[in-house]
Amino acid sequence: AIHSVAWHHEGKQFICSHSDGTLTIWNVKSPTKPFQTITPHGKQLKDGKKPEPCKPILKVEYKTTRAGEPFIILSGGLSYDTVGRRPCLTVMHGKSTAVLEMDYSIVDFLTLCETPYPNDFQEPYAVVVLLEKDLVLIDLAQNGYPIFENPYPLTIHESPVTCCEYFADCPVDLIPALYSVGARQKRQGYSKKEWPISGGNWGLITQSYPEIIITGHADGSIKFWDASAITLQVLYKLKTAKVFEKSRNKDDRPNTDIVDEDPYAIQIISWCPESRMLCIAGVSAHVIIYRFSKQEVTTEVIPMLEVRLLYEVNDVESPDGEQVPPLPTPGTGSNPQSIVPQSHPSTSSSSSDGLRDNVPCLKVKNSPLKQSPGYQIELVIQLVWVSGEPPQQITSLAVNSAYGLVVFGNCNGIAMVDYLQKTVLLNLGTIELYGSNDPYRREPRSPRKTRQPSGAGLCDINEGTMVPEDRCKSPTSGSGSQNNSDDQKMNNLIEKVKTKSRKFSKMVASDIAKMSRKLSLPTELKPDLDVKDNSFSRSRSSSVTSIDKESREAISALHFCETFTRKADTSPSPCLWVGTTLGTVLVIVLNLPPGGEQRLLQPVIVSPSGTILRLKGAILRMAFLDTTGSLVPPAHEPWREHNVPEEKDEKDKSKKRRPVSVSPSSSQEISENQYAVICSEKQAKVISLPSQNCIYKQNITETSFVLRGDIVSLSNSICLACFCANGHIMTFSLPSLRPLLDVYYLPLTNMRIARTFCFTNNGQALYLVSPTEIQRLTYSQETCENLQEMLGELFTPVETPEAPNRGFFKGLFGGGAQSLDREELFGESASGKASRSLAQHIPGPGGIEGVKGAASGVVGELARARLALDERGQKLGELEEKTAAMLYSADSFSKHAHEMMLKYKDKKWYQF
Repeated sequence: AIHSVAWHHEGKQFICSHSDGTLTIWNVKSPTKPFQTITPHGKQLKDGKKPEPCKPILKVEYKTTRAGEPFIILSGGLSYDTVGRRPCLTVMHGKSTAVLEMDYSIVDFLTLCETPYPNDFQEPYAVVVLLEKDLVLIDLAQNGYPIFENPYPLTIHESPVTCCEYFADCPVDLIPALYSVGARQKRQGYSKKEWPISGGNWGLITQSYPEIIITGHADGSIKFWDASAITLQVLYKLKTAKVFEKSRNKDDRPNTDIVDEDPYAIQIISWCPESRMLCIAGVSAHVIIYRFSKQEVTTEVIPMLEVRLLYEVNDVESPDGEQVPPLPTPGTGSNPQSIVPQSHPSTSSSSSDGLRDNVPCLKVKNSPLKQSPGYQIELVIQLVWVSGEPPQQITSLAVNSAYGLVVFGNCNGIAMVDYLQKTVLLNLGTIELYGSNDPYRREPRSPRKTRQPSGAGLCDINEGTMVPEDRCKSPTSGSGSQNNSDDQKMNNLIEKVKTKSRKFSKMVASDIAKMSRKLSLPTELKPDLDVKDNSFSRSRSSSVTSIDKESREAISALHFCETFTRKADTSPSPCLWVGTTLGTVLVIVLNLPPGGEQRLLQPVIVSPSGTILRLKGAILRMAFLDTTGSLVPPAHEPWREHNVPEEKDEKDKSKKRRPVSVSPSSSQEISENQYAVICSEKQAKVISLPSQNCIYKQNITETSFVLRGDIVSLSNSICLACFCANGHIMTFSLPSLRPLLDVYYLPLTNMRIARTFCFTNNGQALYLVSPTEIQRLTYSQETCENLQEMLGELFTPVETPEAPNRGFFKGLFGGGAQSLDREELFGESASGKASRSLAQHIPGPGGIEGVKGAASGVVGELARARLALDERGQKLGELEEKTAAMLYSADSFSKHAHEMMLKYKDKKWYQF
């Protein structure tokens, strides 16, 4: 069977590709058998036998060159014994055969040539190969056939996108900085030539502000994209998984994994564009903090912290039942650290009862790590297993470069880390954040044995120092007591039941975590899709490891700021606002040491303020406005190169430049208040500070809920933009919360939209409409008006190249028929209908029917004759010009023939 045919440019030969992996070349003058048969990938057998059949050659192209052998380019045709080999494109040139492997299946290919005319030497210079998920261009002019560097981001789904963030109006030096470090990542071996497909024109870029998209992927990679105007260009790729030890196969995997697939998948991204600090949270309950640097460094020991984040903290029990002083609340004692920071994961993987305890899900490398210019690891934080229970996935994350702090939370509680001093400042269950002000009626919890970290000691409240575990144990009592024996049996029985329950719960939790990873949504924050009635039911639980976790209150929003923390405050101070899934907002006060060297020596003191605010629905976003209604951005540190030692003057400048702790100013009046904007799933409130009075309130939706809410700037003002589960996009003015826009955009058909939808400044938003496409949208009138100018032009008008030049002797001796033939000169197409006085035989049916048909056609024939008469004058003029051209050509030929005759008339045959 023939799959494709390609002509030689002279029209004397053509080549066919067949289903048995052969190529046949045919001469037009010898149609009985092929001129040549080739099996590009067939093994040549001895004794003249035919080669073994190969896979079909789906397409072949036959391109000629002036100075060398022709190119034969084909797809397919591999032998059947190459099982598992990737799809290939074969380039045959002379005696050489090059096999080019592709990453994906080949859909089609096309050879780019110097001329568009098929009857001239083709001079091929590149091959365009369309793959299922990519577009590849191969340079035929260089040895080894390198590929051209692709300027278009066709691999956004190289690994599935699990989250994305959109930043408009970024610092102008950010895109060049990311591009410069990303250019060093590009692999070598590309063609030295520019991308050869140059058609079309870019649109006029009316937007003057840079835009950046950050995508997190299932393999743990993060990509930064330049999204300015309507272009999309990859800037830089960061691989977060390279800090962890990778198991080579499933058998080598540690049994501490909480997900079966993609343990490095990115769930949350927190980025400060001004300071370039980046913080990510992964699906394995890990947090990594990155600092941007243009210098290459080698990190000998990767700094790491392990955090035990418990839901409840009971009084610590000694083995014989004697009470021990409880753990102090971090921030209230003299030592702010509640666990021992470890540079590497703990080697202890089980507690005294044989359960996994105090081990993280992933293992950090213990070898030196070479870090290229770009984002480099500052600190790795991992939540650990607690007495057989896996750590819960992180639901919220925030980083602040001015304070040097990162905070994250899940359904168990909240943890705050000082990444400059590498210490844990806060580690509290959600209930403990309330203290005695808890507004909810909680069910009493069953008593449990204390799960003390193995290898870690208890904090001595008086001295603020670590106390070894053996100091906390009291002398054991006699073992012969019958009561103790019965209690021991009962405890053993309870532990057996607990162990079986935990095994079953872990299996179910693993399935839940796997499903949650596939949706890439923390299930306690996002809706469950009910397929039957296409409605959403709310679920607060993140796992089913125990029934009491159903009522857990997760941390859903975090925001660093400098504002009034209490009603009696006269000046703003650094603090952290915490939002929960039950609609509560709590404020934590940060007491920061002075900047410079003191910041690295003195501890940060963290304490609750007692301020509690309530809204309906889970808290999604918080922001702050000043008295003029302008957005108050979180404090940030300007970026500087940390891997270059600073001069003394620079250090002094940096101390003055970065005042972190704000002292009360005597000139500041209480009247200079601020406004807190809080958005939840159901409503939004604007609260005046420090009085904490609600001055504006808006119920966003009653029947649905808000999936994403962002406080953004638009046309020199601030507004709240919301995307609801019922498909509506709504915007509200700030601080008055008046409705500005309510448009039905699209229904929430899948979790991908909910996971990736985000708003940004200047009326822009985006989401992933499919696994391979980013959909951008705008709710700005200015952008809509300029949209046509921003769109590019696909086609560019160019001049038609000159046709191949036919030489005189080629036309004289073997060039084939001339273009001016008898039919073109004297046929009806050129000169119209002949005169009616000329006889013409018109075959047709005989009899009266034929006469009737001829008579009925006379009227139509007369009408056409009138039209032909009108055109006849024009045709005759053209005929006269062609006749004159033929006359001139004949005269010229006569002169040349006469000159040749005179030249060779008297010469003998041996003189030629």
